[in-house]
Amino acid sequence: MTKTLMLAMALLMSAAWLTAQESSQTGSAQTGGAGTGQTTVQGCLQGSSGSYTLTSDSGTAYQLQGDSAKLSKHVGHEVQITGSTSGTGSSSGAMSANAGASTGGSQQTLTVSDVKHISKTCSSMNK
Repeated sequence: MTKTLMLAMALLMSAAWLTAQESSQTGSAQTGGAGTGQTTVQGCLQGSSGSYTLTSDSGTAYQLQGDSAKLSKHVGHEVQITGSTSGTGSSSGAMSANAGASTGGSQQTLTVSDVKHISKTCSSMNK
């Protein structure tokens, strides 16, 4: 039982470390100050009819929840979205059909609290 618990803790810590490394290397996702629980992600907004996905420059796909009225006018644009995240970060079947082609990254759910327009074109599409 102790070995199983230690293995689970090691896997959890490894996953957390990898996520932190990915965020710090790309600079596309930033976690707010201690206790805020808010994350800011910059990337390309895709979707329609209340089903929206934000793909960061690092390839992480976020399924967006919340006020879709804020999102509809920014589809195809680069935006910076602030909100709270949830999800496992697994790329195994979490990709929705509306997310388009697989980015090879992971997907989480981001509940939108703020949207900031960055550009009318996605920088990830210009690479």
